[in-house]
Amino acid sequence: MKKVHLSFLLIFVFTTTCFAQKQYHRPVKPTKNVIVMIPDGTSIGVVSAARWYQIYNKLGGNNLAIDPYMCGTVKTFSSNAPIGDSAPTTSAYMTGMPQKTGNVSIYPEADPDNDLIPVDPTMTYQPLATALEAAKYWQNKATGLVVTVEFPHATPADCSAHHYNRGKYEYIAPQMAYQNLDVMFGGGNEILTDDIKQHFKNTNTTLIQDDVNAFRNFNGTEKIWALFHKRDMPYDLDRDPAVTPSLEEMTKKAINRLSQSKNGFFLMVEGSKIDWTAHGNDAVGCITEYLAFDKAVAVAMDFAKKDGNTTVIILPDHGNSGFTIGRRDLPSYDKATIHDLFKNVSKYKRTSSALEKIMLNTKPEDFKATFKEYTDIDLTDEELEQLMTSKNYKQETNYMKKSNSVNMGSTITNIMNAHTYFGFTTGGHTGEEVFLAAYHPKGDLPIGMNTNTEINRYICDALGLKKPLYDLTKEIFAKHTSVFIGMDYSIDTSDKNFPILNVKKGNNTLSIPAFKSVIYLNGKPIDLRSVTVYIDKNDTFYIPQELAKYL
Repeated sequence: MKKVHLSFLLIFVFTTTCFAQKQYHRPVKPTKNVIVMIPDGTSIGVVSAARWYQIYNKLGGNNLAIDPYMCGTVKTFSSNAPIGDSAPTTSAYMTGMPQKTGNVSIYPEADPDNDLIPVDPTMTYQPLATALEAAKYWQNKATGLVVTVEFPHATPADCSAHHYNRGKYEYIAPQMAYQNLDVMFGGGNEILTDDIKQHFKNTNTTLIQDDVNAFRNFNGTEKIWALFHKRDMPYDLDRDPAVTPSLEEMTKKAINRLSQSKNGFFLMVEGSKIDWTAHGNDAVGCITEYLAFDKAVAVAMDFAKKDGNTTVIILPDHGNSGFTIGRRDLPSYDKATIHDLFKNVSKYKRTSSALEKIMLNTKPEDFKATFKEYTDIDLTDEELEQLMTSKNYKQETNYMKKSNSVNMGSTITNIMNAHTYFGFTTGGHTGEEVFLAAYHPKGDLPIGMNTNTEINRYICDALGLKKPLYDLTKEIFAKHTSVFIGMDYSIDTSDKNFPILNVKKGNNTLSIPAFKSVIYLNGKPIDLRSVTVYIDKNDTFYIPQELAKYL
């Protein structure tokens, strides 16, 4: 009965999505390649500011690379909240099902009083197949991810892993490694385990760590992971090209590698840290991070137009910070010149995050000169005092002032912003619709306002998937209790990070480690085309239906 109920609900969800697709989109001709590009946390104000910044600084014309392809908006939301978190919002793009905060491509818990869509409580924690997994599993396409944060961060994880908690890197990272991606570029070297490195050796996957020259010289056909820095990569404004490649470079290298696949490819590129700068209300960070992403857009569009068989879809996962050009204290706002608005920010040579690191290692007597060097701002005595009494620089000893002592980073941000007229409403995500841009060789575009689930339908149509994703979910993420009915099985949780499902029948024993794509029949390894998922909250393995054939 549970299997029938599962199928019925998934049919309902995806049928609803398909109906909405017909309402908003013309028929979509499938293409060989699909590139999804996500500027994380990018509100439209950031795009506008980046465009004016580019114009003011004569960085390449009056338009952004994305401008000719703008075609609509996206209503992005979580299953139970209009303002989304990165994990559930990109999960909706990838699976067709909105999810709760923290969810990574997994069915959400029901929240009856607040759910914005039908949510079945019997489906909670069910891993949901993604568009990337469908492209790899059903179509044998090459797959790749390019990001500027650590590789198991929310957005890349949404494409290639499954868990109810986005922060559980110990469960998400191995899934991504065992997905056998053709390309993974980003950060996160310290997250790699010995087991992951051994898997790369077993699968002839090239691993490049903090070696930008080796990355730039790579022209092979093998699978490749290139990771830089312990966790996230530096902001583009702070990046040393001799140490760290740009998002533009990584996108170009990924496309060059993936386009060698005769069956085509699926690639997700994330401008990951636009979101981080927005959280920090760092105006110059938002602008320059978006411009770095826009250069990657130019690379993707150039390839797509020359290739003639590639769809590119570009959209944020949610807004962030309420970034605006113009603020309450801007006098005669309608007469403010481009110089008024962009002269000062154009002099900033570092993000506030990078400047904080510099200032924390600067002697107090050099504060003014150093700050001037990187921002062209002459610090007032009051501003200087705020920096010197920052709690992470010099601990405030006067208890009456202690409550007002803040970190130097936020003080630097406030000083830099005070010399501009950019505004922020929050340090968190926002609920407005986000922009939508796309390229399709036949002009089959997702025009108008689309929901996040309709975007999933468009991606699946552009891939040419002949079956809905719920078919793949049933195929590769069945409960172990239904796969091994009548057999003797137990779950060994002695290693909490990698539980093992052991199944016995006659003289045969099948061992199924969690979060991997390798199982063992009587000790002999067998490679799977998908990963296994274990959920501790219901003590359930989600595994391919076909595993029953081994016993």
